[in-house]
Amino acid sequence: MKKILIINTGGTFNKTYNPLNGKLEINTYTNALDKIASKWFYDFEVLHIIGKDSLEMTNQDRLELLGTISQSSYHSFIVIHGTDTMDISAAYIDEAGLEKEILFTGAMVPYSIDPVEATANFASAYGYMQALKKDGVYIAMNGIIDKYHKIKKDRKKGKFIL
Repeated sequence: MKKILIINTGGTFNKTYNPLNGKLEINTYTNALDKIASKWFYDFEVLHIIGKDSLEMTNQDRLELLGTISQSSYHSFIVIHGTDTMDISAAYIDEAGLEKEILFTGAMVPYSIDPVEATANFASAYGYMQALKKDGVYIAMNGIIDKYHKIKKDRKKGKFIL
């Protein structure tokens, strides 16, 4: 089984409801991935960085993500990322030409509200990564997995499409 580093950058996947202000918020550390891991027989390493909605991500944040991946001894990565700018971050990472396997995933609905989509997207990403044999940057969302530039977020349908 491949050793995969899970890099958690935030996004809707990690949002939780704050009853004090009535907003969905992202903290630098959320327990969504820990809850998913507790149901599996296999442990994985999770690294929490950035902790933002993807609409707030900057190129400095993307540089931090790139640095984390490029300096890691891991070869395979799953990046939990917000869906609004997932494609921008994927393109940024791809431009670096790293000889690594990098797969982005996230959720349209927060895990804390309904864990099904986030869990399914993560499980799809994890399973695909185990079978992946070619370096590159990929996206796994809503049952679709391919090179990042082939997958788009369809805002009218509320899902990712080829």
